[in-house]
Amino acid sequence: MKTLIVATSLALLLACGALAQSDSQAANGIETLGGVKSTIQAQEQALPEHQHGSMQHMEMRKPEDIASHVIGVQEPENPNRQTGSNDPILDLLEPAKMVPTISLQELEAIALKNNPTLKQAEALTRISAGLARQAGLWPNPSVGYEGSEIRGGSFNGGEQGGFVQQNIVLGGKLGLRRRVYEQQRNVHEVGTEEQKLQVKGAVQMYFYSALAQLRRVVLHRELLGIAMDAATTAHQLTNVGQADAPDVLQAEVETEQAKLEFLKSEQQYIRAFRQLVAVTGEPQRPLAFLEGDLEAQPILNADTYLQSLLSNSPSLKRAERELTQAQAEVARDKRESVPDLTLRAGGQQNREINELTMQPVGAQGLATASIQIPLFNRNQGNVEASQAKVENAQREVERIRLQLMQTAQPLLQQYLTSRLEAEWYAKQLIPRAQRAYELYLGKYRTMAAAYPQVIVSQRTLFQLKDSYVQVLGDVWTTSAQLENYLLANGLNAPQASGSISTQINLPTSSGSGGTD
Repeated sequence: MKTLIVATSLALLLACGALAQSDSQAANGIETLGGVKSTIQAQEQALPEHQHGSMQHMEMRKPEDIASHVIGVQEPENPNRQTGSNDPILDLLEPAKMVPTISLQELEAIALKNNPTLKQAEALTRISAGLARQAGLWPNPSVGYEGSEIRGGSFNGGEQGGFVQQNIVLGGKLGLRRRVYEQQRNVHEVGTEEQKLQVKGAVQMYFYSALAQLRRVVLHRELLGIAMDAATTAHQLTNVGQADAPDVLQAEVETEQAKLEFLKSEQQYIRAFRQLVAVTGEPQRPLAFLEGDLEAQPILNADTYLQSLLSNSPSLKRAERELTQAQAEVARDKRESVPDLTLRAGGQQNREINELTMQPVGAQGLATASIQIPLFNRNQGNVEASQAKVENAQREVERIRLQLMQTAQPLLQQYLTSRLEAEWYAKQLIPRAQRAYELYLGKYRTMAAAYPQVIVSQRTLFQLKDSYVQVLGDVWTTSAQLENYLLANGLNAPQASGSISTQINLPTSSGSGGTD
């Protein structure tokens, strides 16, 4: 009986010593996390008062502070047998500690400056402005030489001279042609604003996705510390006869799983960070920690959102501008049947001999005027095509409106569901798990509960916090799409509207030239 009491007391002292050691390592580890530290502090401030205690029990150790070797033997009855290898734990985020943290506002500013799709959208606007100017230019005049009845010899006769010819564009066709491209420029101006929202939406989505993943790295680091403590305790209990080989091996299996999950979480953060900086136009930016607060959840008015979306969506405005452009094309094509007037004037020297004076006739003028008769070609085919284009543009406005509603409604429901989940985790699940852990810990210290129960309750607490972080990430990523009017494809090329050909109304073309 005395031996049993001594053994039990020794096990309790060793376990409590392990807990005390983990608490001291937690304080040291927090100071080493660099940019992650601000994330943890933000989490503590955002949680209700009854949850602050849970942050105090989180162990924030660097991987190099966590032992990766087996303490003692796995099987006391077979000391020479070691199962599995003991690979060291790598800290893949070590380079990020040397780099200043970066905020969402900084990344948005970088993206608006460097993202190539914004330059493309601005270029499309300039193209349309240039085409509008070109389409409204008058045709160039023609100058030439004209000769007739030219003969040599003793007659020394003929009529020779020069002329100037100008086509006069009638019916206001130049203004209508220019208006088509002015409307196209308006479409591309809206497209530029649309592309800015595409870029901002993408930056925000990737930022909060990466920020949530960074928080998961912190949690998995803490879970790894808990697993290592459990393995250490299992070895210590084995030394005093309170645990056997299966207990040790199971604790080590859980430790190795925690190592793997920790490394996976780091890799996932690196991947999310690389996706983020690619959208900003700086894919080679060094790895850094992000500065942000996941708990400060965005608030959207679900009752008025859909109405606001249909009133302010750049995608819908773009479709409406394209409809206006199509209507301008109809007006232009209808007027194209109005013929142009061709004027020609000049002077020539008539060297034919006047029979009365026996002298050359001398200088004389010439003038002609001509106009086409729109008998066969009244541009009727192009008018029909442009009218069909108007109808297509009208249906496109309706399609975009329906597409916005189809996409927004489930996304809005997802946002509301994620907010509900986040609130449930913060107010219901995590506080109860925190209290359960504290009660198990208290019972263990009075020898009323087994240490594995403490470990299980603590692991459950951290798993709930891990799910909470993922839900917060969902809240932010869905709200980023909703706030940017469902635009979040920051590297998709902007869509050109109408014609961007530079082969319109060429200076050397005959007649009035083409316009498309």
